[in-house]
Amino acid sequence: MTSDHRLSTGAQVYLASVILAGVAVTVDSAVQLYLRPAAPGWMILAALTLLTGSFTVKIPSVTARISVSEAFVFTAVLLFGPSVATLIVALDSFVISLWMQPNKRSTVRSLFNLAAVALAIWISSKLFFVVVGAEPGSTSYLRLDTLAIPLFVLAGSYFVLNSWLVAFAVAAQRGVSPYSFWRDNFPWLSLNYFGGASVAGLLVAYTRSVDVRALGVIIPLLVISYLTYKTTIGRVEDARLHVDQVNSLYMATIEALAMAVDAKDQITHGHIRRVQVYATELAKRLGVTDPQQLMAIEAAALLHDMGKLAIPEHILNKPGKLTAGEFEKMKRHADIGADLLSSIPFPYPVVPIVRHHHENWDGTGYPNKIAGTDIPLGARILSVVDCFDALTSDRPYRPKLSDAAAFDILRDRRGTMYDSLVVDSFIESHASIAPAAIAAGQQARSLLPPAEILGRDQAARALVAIREESSESAALVEARKLAAKASSISELITLLGTVIRQLTPATVAAVYEYQPVTDTIRCTFAIGDPDGLLATYEMPGGERISGWVAANGTSIVNSSATLDLGNVADAFTPTLKSALSTPVNAATGRIGVLTLYSTLEQPFNERHQYIADQIAAIVSDHLWRSIRRPSALVAFPEHPKTQSRR
Repeated sequence: MTSDHRLSTGAQVYLASVILAGVAVTVDSAVQLYLRPAAPGWMILAALTLLTGSFTVKIPSVTARISVSEAFVFTAVLLFGPSVATLIVALDSFVISLWMQPNKRSTVRSLFNLAAVALAIWISSKLFFVVVGAEPGSTSYLRLDTLAIPLFVLAGSYFVLNSWLVAFAVAAQRGVSPYSFWRDNFPWLSLNYFGGASVAGLLVAYTRSVDVRALGVIIPLLVISYLTYKTTIGRVEDARLHVDQVNSLYMATIEALAMAVDAKDQITHGHIRRVQVYATELAKRLGVTDPQQLMAIEAAALLHDMGKLAIPEHILNKPGKLTAGEFEKMKRHADIGADLLSSIPFPYPVVPIVRHHHENWDGTGYPNKIAGTDIPLGARILSVVDCFDALTSDRPYRPKLSDAAAFDILRDRRGTMYDSLVVDSFIESHASIAPAAIAAGQQARSLLPPAEILGRDQAARALVAIREESSESAALVEARKLAAKASSISELITLLGTVIRQLTPATVAAVYEYQPVTDTIRCTFAIGDPDGLLATYEMPGGERISGWVAANGTSIVNSSATLDLGNVADAFTPTLKSALSTPVNAATGRIGVLTLYSTLEQPFNERHQYIADQIAAIVSDHLWRSIRRPSALVAFPEHPKTQSRR
């Protein structure tokens, strides 16, 4: 039993009740022993109990300990009755508490442990004498033919009472099910109690007193039992640690594979982490309690898109709708991922979940077109939560939706694509699951912040390189294709906004065009500015950051956004802190500037500058060919070279 500083009010009431009851029976036992003194032999049993009780064996993962002292406690019950036995176990518990480390010792803990064992032995002793039909101190029942059933009752009731009193307290402190905690930790300890009862029965059935010669035979057996317990439990603990290490190794491998998938498929690792939390928590709410099944869902949530490593980047990250042929190639990722993972001897069923997470409830999904409950539950759960998080996240082909809009889509698909029970349970429990999922996603995104990449180890740098190369080869190429179809510069900027947010840390982007009449540059188009703070924002040519870039034709990376926007930067929520500015050039010369703004400090790198240059070229081409006549484009005049204010 641990400290009560985190216990609920109900749990504290429970502790207080047990302590009061235990102290009451202990005091009553002391009074009874004073009024009716027992034979001096009980002190020998008390000494042996204290001696053997000091040599305890720690139960793995539980704060309880076991010893071989129960044999002497049961002997005290048989020879002297409930009062003596209660005082012996109370004294034994008190001495054990003194052996505890000071940082683990507390008054409440010591009182509870003393009260629980005293109450358990007092009740079970009373029950023993009811079953045996005799008064304590009588020797008529001390025969093996009459002791068998009463001894079973004594050992069984003492074990049940003692273990459940502790289980309720520890479960309340840890916030778990008392039955689950008891089932996982205590049943096998009953052997200790029944073994002690058997030894006690043999000890008193022939001597009917505390016989030193009999004790000389019994004590070596108890020593052997103690050493056997200690060795066995040590091996159990070693085996448990080995399993934990294997599980940690599996999860580390899974994590690395998942990050490799993220690097190719342009999604954040936050998406994977959110899906993992959504899936495991929803599974619990649907009644999944098997640890193996929960671990399978947790691993599958990280690896369900493993097969996308074999899908071309231009399909994975295409900003537009996939063609029929492209979709057929995309569908292969479920089977490919499952086949790849089949070579790993997972100790839990990961592969079926990965293979079937795109199956539909009505049998129209892929790869095997199975339907209904033939689809593994983990796959049904994963398909729903993966869809929801994808809908509520920015993707290359569309901006994110609100939670309400995503729920509407899930409801429309319940009973056709998705299991209705899973959809309804997810929507109902989303509010309670979402905070943990969002927190997991935020922590995952912090694993590879752009400003710290160069300080990471070689594996991290390799991962970032893969991510950046795939970004350029897919999203920028597709952006150029879409730019040719845009009917206006505002439509073009809207299309490019998704690419900018996907490939850079920018949250706001502005296109400044040269105004020859006033010799200024003016913001004519902006994204990430819903309040119109940059609408018609104007600055003198050659001044501030964007004006300097327009005049000098040289990009500036990671300058202060305040130097460019002044107080306007603070008007954004959150505040804009950094800027990357690059010139927009046309056949007649420089015609403007593209400036990206971020809420982070120093977030831009050379790759982001390259991306900004490519997007500026797309904007320039569209201005030159589609929006205005070439004669209407006025180039920025040459200004004296000014100094960079980075």
